Parts: sequence; C-alpha cells; structure tokens
Amino acid sequence: MSTSTDPEAPRLPPRPVYRPNVDPASAAAFGRPSDVDGSFSPAAKRAEPSPGISARVPDPVLAEAFGRPSDAVESLQRDPDAPTGPPEPEPEPEDPWRDPTSTVRLGAAAAETPAPATPPVGPKLGVREVLLGERVAPKTLVVLGALALAIGLVGGLIGRETAEVSGALTSQKVKLTQSTGEDLPQGQVARVADAVLPSVVSIQVTLGDNAGTGSGVVFDGDGYIVTNNHVISMAATNPDTATLQVTFSDGTKVPADIVGRDTKTDLAVLKTDVGNLTEAQLGNSADVQVGEDVVAVGSPLGLSKTVTRGIVSALDRPVRLSGEGTDTDAVIDAVQTDAAINPGNSGGPLIDAEGRVIGINSAIRSESGGSVGLGFAIPIDDVTEVAQSLINTGEMKHPDIGINARSVMNDATSGAEVANVRSGGPAQAAGIVEGDVITKVGDRTVTSADELVVAVQSSEIGQSTPVQLVRSGRLVDVSVTPVSD
Repeated sequence: MSTSTDPEAPRLPPRPVYRPNVDPASAAAFGRPSDVDGSFSPAAKRAEPSPGISARVPDPVLAEAFGRPSDAVESLQRDPDAPTGPPEPEPEPEDPWRDPTSTVRLGAAAAETPAPATPPVGPKLGVREVLLGERVAPKTLVVLGALALAIGLVGGLIGRETAEVSGALTSQKVKLTQSTGEDLPQGQVARVADAVLPSVVSIQVTLGDNAGTGSGVVFDGDGYIVTNNHVISMAATNPDTATLQVTFSDGTKVPADIVGRDTKTDLAVLKTDVGNLTEAQLGNSADVQVGEDVVAVGSPLGLSKTVTRGIVSALDRPVRLSGEGTDTDAVIDAVQTDAAINPGNSGGPLIDAEGRVIGINSAIRSESGGSVGLGFAIPIDDVTEVAQSLINTGEMKHPDIGINARSVMNDATSGAEVANVRSGGPAQAAGIVEGDVITKVGDRTVTSADELVVAVQSSEIGQSTPVQLVRSGRLVDVSVTPVSD
C-alpha cells in the first residue's frame, strides 16, 4: 500500500469506532476476569506430585461405571448381559428350496443307483445249438451233413468243367505279327521331320551355376549355325567364364564360337569346327500363306529333336522381343503360328510342308509361360539377310531415321506419335517435328510404335522413302532418307 508525501494532499477523517452492545450476562460469561490486567491470563503451572505421595483415589462413581468387577479374572471386561456357560450350537441351515435367496449347491442324488444284477449262469452250448440255433436230433444232423457233402461235390464238378472251357480258349499256335509299314505311304509331317532333323541342333550355355538351353539350325555345311541372340547372350557378355556347346542330332557335342549377333533382330550366328554338315533348305517369305501347315523343330524344355505341328496363323505381326537376362531389344515382323512352342524352341526352325525353313522360332505369348498356340518366328527373308551379313562381316547395319515414337489411337487417327527428333537426323531434315503422328512408311501402314520400327527396318539405307503423317489434323507427305544406325 502506498502513502502520499504531499503535505497539501487532503486527509480523510478517521472512521467512527463501532462497538456493539454487550449484555451483562455475556460479559460475565466471556469477559476478562476482574483480577486480570493484561490481554491474556498467564498460564497456570501444572502441579507436580510430590515424591512419596500416591495418586488420587478415583471417583467412586467412575470406578463403578468403568472399573473391572472384583470377581473378574480376565483382562478385558465382557458384556455383563452376555449369557454364561458353553456356546449354543449353530442353527441348522434352512431348506434352500424354501429360501429364494439361497445359493446353488450340489446335494445328494434323489435316488440311489442300484447295484448291477448278477446274470444267472446258463448251460454251455454244443455244436448243434451254435450251428442250428436249437437242439436237434442226431439223425437230423447226419442228414444235414450228407446234404452239404453232396452240394460240395456238385460245385467241384461245375468248377472243373468251367476250367476246361477256359483252357480251351488259349492256344500255343497263334503268333502275332507286326506290319513294317514299307507298303504304306509316309506321312507328310514324318517326311518333313526326316529331312530337317539332321540339320537341327541343341545349344547349351553354362555360366557357373546358371545354364540355358536353346535350338539352332545349320545354314551352311562348313559349320555355320543360326540361332537367337537371347539364346547365347549370356555367353556373349561373359566370354571368359561361359561355355557354349552344340549337340547335333546324332548326339555329337562340340564347342562353338560366336561369329556375330544382332540385338535388333534377335539373331546370332555360331561356328563349329565340324564339317560336311547337313544344311537346312531355306524358303522365301513371299511363299508363306496364312493357313498353310507348318512344323516347329527344336529342344523345348531340354527335350531335343521335338517336332510339333500347326498352321500359319498370321503374317506381318509386330512383336517386341526383350527380357531379363538378355541384351536383346528387337521388334520383329513375325510369322505367327499355333504350333506348340515352349522355352527351348528358341532358335529352332519353323518349316513348311516342303521341308523348307520359313522362319526362326523366337517367342511365345502366354500368361502361364507355356504354349497356348501363340508362337512367333522371325521371317526367313530377314533371317537370311542378317545371317549373310554376320557371316561376311560379323555385324549388321539397320536403317534409322532418328526419331522415338509412342503408340497413339483415338477417334481422329491411329499411328506412331513422334516423341522426340534427333538433332541433325534424317527426320529433322525432312521436316518431321514432335507431335506428328506417322501413319505410313513406304507402302506399309503404321498403326503403332512397334509397327513403325519394322516399317523403317524394311526400308533401304540411303534411299528416299515416302512418309505420311498427320499434323494438326492435316495429312502431310514428306520424304525421309534413312541412314545406317
């Protein structure tokens, strides 16, 4: 609380003292004694008992009320009204059936379980009682025995007659003969298999604990064998540690070397030191027709010299080839077939009814990984061109126009939309820009990015090729000259 030091400040008058009226009775009861001058009465000192003086005798009234009776022998006083003598026995429990608040408890059984009765001892049964169910006379028993003997004799006679009849059905004079088939015409598939199997090989690649199996076909008698690049890519990327072997149809197994390979067509050429090999007869892609009979030969799942039959289901089917464990990144213009092709058939030939190779089996399309009738082979014209280049130079050059594209399909058009154009490439020189949708290359209609790849690969390096595209809803025709990749 603060106070003012200003002498001129106004001063408040003192508050009036309020003193309540005290009646004489209250003053006499609660007031200060007349002989006390201070505020409080001085504390009285407790009187200490003098030595040798005993305690004061208790008041007789209090001793009678709270003291121990003279005849009491226990340390604690008991209820004077409590009954004396032995404790009364506890009352019997009430009938729980008549007490609604009683708890559940188990009682004795309503009726005692009687002891099991002892069965009477009966007489022992004889043979007649057991067999016939009752006592019979001995004569009757003899008659029944004779009847059973007669039935047994009749059954034996019947069994003997039956055995003699069965024995009469066998003969030592009959000799079975088999036809050699020399007089029957040989089936078409059998003739094709006979002609082609000697030129088909199995290929095994081993790298440490990893191993792969594929197929191949002899293109030249001096030991040149064509197969898929993905069959031998493990050996090509690990030449110092991987082993590559070829097994011929007669079981001869020899090592092989890689002459060259092409990742853009998934083809490779191998060379062995074995000469005078049976060459496969090569066909022409122009002669292949949808619906004609074909035969696939190879080593599916490691089973060499396997032949399956089917037809050509479609032609010019763009199929992208790539996968884990291989550096193949190719788009082929495939021959589609429903002949059973499984892992291990890769690199083997697809053969027409005349025994000519019309393709190299390369891929299947299946959700289960096994053959479902969708197999694809590289056309023989592409195989021949790539194989010839690999044998001659060890490499293969492809035409390139310098663009990347993605498939597009809408109400307006469908084709390959240009995603980017390489600076200084043929496409930029021809005026192709990003966003253009290419719909035709040369004479081939383009409906997807994969189809654009095979269309460009079918063009010639250094030769002007017409390209039709859609730009801003308008058709535009340009000419592109592919260069070597």
